[in-house]
Amino acid sequence: MSREPQRLIDVLNRGTFAVTVEYNPPKGTNISAVLENAKQLVGRVHGVNITDNTAAVVRAGSLPVCRLLYELGHDPVMQLTCRDRNRIAMQSDLMGAHMLGIRNILCLTGDYPTVGDHKEAKPVYDLDSVQVMQLVQGLNNGKDMMGNKLDGSTAFTIGAAVTPEADLIGPVLAKFEVKVKAGAQFFQTQAVYNPEIFASFMKQVRPFNVKVLAGILVLRNHKMAEFMNANIPGMAVPKEMIDELKAAGDRAEDVGVDIAVRSIKAVRPHCDGVHLMAIKATHRLAEIITKAELG
Repeated sequence: MSREPQRLIDVLNRGTFAVTVEYNPPKGTNISAVLENAKQLVGRVHGVNITDNTAAVVRAGSLPVCRLLYELGHDPVMQLTCRDRNRIAMQSDLMGAHMLGIRNILCLTGDYPTVGDHKEAKPVYDLDSVQVMQLVQGLNNGKDMMGNKLDGSTAFTIGAAVTPEADLIGPVLAKFEVKVKAGAQFFQTQAVYNPEIFASFMKQVRPFNVKVLAGILVLRNHKMAEFMNANIPGMAVPKEMIDELKAAGDRAEDVGVDIAVRSIKAVRPHCDGVHLMAIKATHRLAEIITKAELG
């Protein structure tokens, strides 16, 4: 790669409406589909998240895929969960990530192993997501978690997650403040389907002076929407959207794209960007970006 990519934090600090997208690494070693799709989005998005064994399903690691996307010209966002590593492994991986050009870390708790495909795996959870943010801050300041001086510090932008449509918004706002104090510079939200609720949430978090990217999850059919409502806390796909998907029949994915575009336009006045999640529909990302007039 001839030059460093435009950095997500610079885009956010300029006040440009940011666009990030998300990929799952392959369950295996064939990375070609991710790379081919990501090539189409170079220059059209400002950050690319790579998940870390999301839903506790074993996949290739976030770190090497982030490096491959960096070589394409993207600014990767490396997701780091607390489930699989202790504090020694986390710090080691983070120092390595910095060496490889990665500058964004999204700190997450991680789903419990019993929800995934290795249900007997022993979880670590040595630290929680807030403690990981504090750990990253320490590395940025040139010291490890025990206060030992590093031979070369890191320079990470710290990201966090939030659920703006949670039933009990008070605890969510309290945790949001804790994460800001721990060093979070930007937030990527759980999927947003109720723009009015999201607008109210944004009014409450604006005083914290951090950047918020609204999560936009592409619905492929009504069964997917119903499953999320039943199984994912803080997820609330409105009945009218589910009915719209159900009525679409074989065109459900097209309708899901339309819903995503409408959602982007509805939240845009209230936030600093959007984070597009198109599980098993990444081939529609470029189309969504075009239809939503994002770039």
